[in-house]
Amino acid sequence: MERSMHQRPEFWRVAQRTCIIAAAVDIAFFGIFLYLNSPILAWVNVVSVVMYAVAYYAYGKRMNGLGTFLVWTEVIVHATLGTVLIGWDSGFHYYLLMFIPALAVTMRGTAAVVALIALWAFYLALYFLDFWQPPLQPIGENALLGIHIFNVAVVFAMFSYLGFFYAKSITSANRKLNRLASVDELTQLYNRRQARALAETELSRADRTNLPVALILLDIDHFKLINDVYGHDKGDHVLEYIAKIMKGELRQHDIIGRWGGEEFMILLPETDLAHAEYIGERLRSAISSYAWGTDLGHDLQVTASIGISQHKENETLNRLLKRADTALYMSKSEGRNRVTAIHEIPKHLVTN
Repeated sequence: MERSMHQRPEFWRVAQRTCIIAAAVDIAFFGIFLYLNSPILAWVNVVSVVMYAVAYYAYGKRMNGLGTFLVWTEVIVHATLGTVLIGWDSGFHYYLLMFIPALAVTMRGTAAVVALIALWAFYLALYFLDFWQPPLQPIGENALLGIHIFNVAVVFAMFSYLGFFYAKSITSANRKLNRLASVDELTQLYNRRQARALAETELSRADRTNLPVALILLDIDHFKLINDVYGHDKGDHVLEYIAKIMKGELRQHDIIGRWGGEEFMILLPETDLAHAEYIGERLRSAISSYAWGTDLGHDLQVTASIGISQHKENETLNRLLKRADTALYMSKSEGRNRVTAIHEIPKHLVTN
């Protein structure tokens, strides 16, 4: 159960908020039962407010076990006293039903089943107790009806709150999963799969509209050496900074993806080869002139080699990538830290 507590921080935040709501309800009950001349139940609510205050503090300090124990104890004792003193028709037993979703979230497997069965058995015990034992401090019929309606309203409101919370949590979780499936965690750029999917969609659009599209492959020079000399943490920082540089230099609708370890793919919609070469040179210059030593605390110089190609009519992404990769190879073989843009693969580099 402790593992579940740490895995569901949203649930424990809503448990903390529920403590505030429950304490407010108990303050209202204090006044109601004083008015109905039921001092025992009135002062029970004072104790309940104190318990919820301590539970709120415990949840805030991540002492979830203590907070849960206090909430369980308060609700069980309160429901039992309310039923014993003024009867089943008071509706205090409804608060026990709040534990059903809580048990489902915080427990797993056999433990959850056992706890739910125990809750069900306790609920039935309170029900049958009302047949065997008349209320010890009965109140008037109208007052009893008012208490019942009040308890139903509170439980309805709290279940509604939990329902909206779970719906919001599921929506948020789905967004996070979709983002994790499409974004590289380190650089916050598209991952290879998502970048490829978006690029293929853009190429299909280009074929329909006859607009130019260019593709850039950018590879960090001597990246293995950076990792070996400065450590992988510094290497990760280099990747993060280069991602930021690219985002700053490129347009919002350009597709930027982390293609491999230290390689990036950039698709430039509505861009011809000459303009793409200008953009590539701007990227190369921004990377090589960046104050790497200042930000990373080392006498570090980072450069990048770039290869560029332009999409041809009805050409597949793989063929476009092959030409850009050849251009990148040429930049590497000619000394690195340079930009190469090609219309066709040179004959001496053509492979079968």
